[in-house]
Amino acid sequence: MDVKMELEDVSRREVLRYMGCKGEGPPEVLKLAEEALSLLWKTCEPRHEVREFSLVLGSEGEIETECFQTVSRNLSKNLAGCKGILLFAATLGIGPDHLIRRGALLDMSRALAFQAGAAAILEEYCNQVCGQLKEQYRKQGLYLRPRFSPGYGDFPLSCQPQILHGLEAGKRLGIKLTEGFLMMPSKSVTAVMGLSEIPGVCAPEGCEACGKKDCPYRRDG
Repeated sequence: MDVKMELEDVSRREVLRYMGCKGEGPPEVLKLAEEALSLLWKTCEPRHEVREFSLVLGSEGEIETECFQTVSRNLSKNLAGCKGILLFAATLGIGPDHLIRRGALLDMSRALAFQAGAAAILEEYCNQVCGQLKEQYRKQGLYLRPRFSPGYGDFPLSCQPQILHGLEAGKRLGIKLTEGFLMMPSKSVTAVMGLSEIPGVCAPEGCEACGKKDCPYRRDG
């Protein structure tokens, strides 16, 4: 799947949100964000992997796939009416991590801008990949539910090892896990997406799917 993303596609509003700004932000912050994005763009190597699996849902939030099994009422609600799932992983590679570490040694505000910029780049990349997947499956009469990642709501991070193993993400994308189930490179993401024959289902994603109401990076609304 060929994703031709441009730097202009990256939402500056999302970068500022990750930097803790409400609204447009002061000029000096905007300048810092643009400088960070420009440097990040030269180091990012976005890649992804996606695979389809069968799905069985239980009546009490049980979820069984060929790749992982768990209990999550939030994810089960997201997948209601689905006949299968896509497992998805994406990463920007190790370049952003090097910039973030270097920035932390010199200027924490630059490190924050690198963190925020990389998060926004990864989000836009995932959105573009998933947009293409939606079109691909729509031609097969299937509709793709929004991404739902481990750590959202009650979907446990402990599912990460099975998901990454099912995608061969270590070999194909270079993603590894820490003992606390955090991914390295840090600007990496995994997600589950339901495949349904029913169109027009509006399921929550991102901040809207997560129960952490006091998160400082939470979107308004």
